[in-house]
Amino acid sequence: MRGVCDFTDFFVIASGRNARQTKAIYDDVAGTLKKEQKLIARATAGLPEATWIVGDYNDVVLHLFTPETRRFYRLEDLWSDVPAIKVAAG
Repeated sequence: MRGVCDFTDFFVIASGRNARQTKAIYDDVAGTLKKEQKLIARATAGLPEATWIVGDYNDVVLHLFTPETRRFYRLEDLWSDVPAIKVAAG
């Protein structure tokens, strides 16, 4: 995102299989960042529905989607002029 927008350096875009898994992924990431890095999101949105959860960590904005919501909003297409790094689930 560097050079394209001024509010963050990176987007992390990921999906869970359903809203319950998406919420669990967010909870794990947020808990790990808090415990290991002493980092708390400055803002979050979408937790109740958990079809699109956004966590704003200043330099990194985390987007977690259900598959249907990710296909609908297509952030990768919206920001297609930004270099992407694809990482397989591990």
